[in-house]
Amino acid sequence: MAVTVSERTVLQFSPTLTAKVHPLVIFNICDCYVRRPDQTKRVIGTLLGSVLPDGTVDIRNSYAVPHNENSEEVALDIEYHHNMLISQQKVNPKEVIVGWYSTGLGVTGCSVLIHDFYSREVPNPVHLIVDTGFSNGEGAIKAHVSSNLSLSLGELKQAVRPAGDHQLPLAAQFQEIPLDLRMVEAERVGFDILKKTMTDKLPTDLEGMEASMERLLALIDDVYKYVDDVDEGRVAPDNNVGRFLWDAVESLPKLSPAVFDKLVNDSLQDNMLLLYLSSITRTQLTLAEKLNTAAQVL
Repeated sequence: MAVTVSERTVLQFSPTLTAKVHPLVIFNICDCYVRRPDQTKRVIGTLLGSVLPDGTVDIRNSYAVPHNENSEEVALDIEYHHNMLISQQKVNPKEVIVGWYSTGLGVTGCSVLIHDFYSREVPNPVHLIVDTGFSNGEGAIKAHVSSNLSLSLGELKQAVRPAGDHQLPLAAQFQEIPLDLRMVEAERVGFDILKKTMTDKLPTDLEGMEASMERLLALIDDVYKYVDDVDEGRVAPDNNVGRFLWDAVESLPKLSPAVFDKLVNDSLQDNMLLLYLSSITRTQLTLAEKLNTAAQVL
């Protein structure tokens, strides 16, 4: 049977998704990587969450799955995976499997096998990669989906047409998708420390507040500059940005400067009191430990 194929061919991919990951997932992955067995090079696990109405994959939780792998094959503890899923859904019934994660720098040959397993658990799973080795100076976080690569043959001219469409599957290819990592300021302080390869000490509450205020002042300066540029005609106005700024201004409480200063000072005094009490408690525990050690020696 002779087949005539047009000269034009088209490579077709499945539509891409967008994902949003919560900081708790990143912290869990890093904690599992630190606690991994010595002979294990990377950690893999299951991602839990839901799909938002706009189609965004919301990744809210995760758990590690024991595995063994070499250059040619990988073995997952499927029974452990299913037991953990049942336990997680007892606490959060609305959270379902949305994908899987691994530590490392990129996709490996075994990743294809693992992704094939999770494809049977959920359609089009998301593969989250966290670079815990800080290969580029910081922990990179990327999300991928596996796209079916097919070849469209265009117009087929033949004596007898086969039933069905005329697309030949070639392979599966991992495509990076947009990843949104959103967090509140308290979480951002810890995440910024987590991204660094080395740190001298953890910041105190006051140091974290200072860093947040500096970031807030920098953002306010950027907003002032943008508004001035729009007002003077140097930048074209954007209605979406204008609505966002209006909503931000409207969300501020309408307080007089005196009342606002009093609220800030009261909150600062409460933080100072907590630091003072925690310091006294720590000193008391240290003295009790030393007295107990001295009594045992005598």
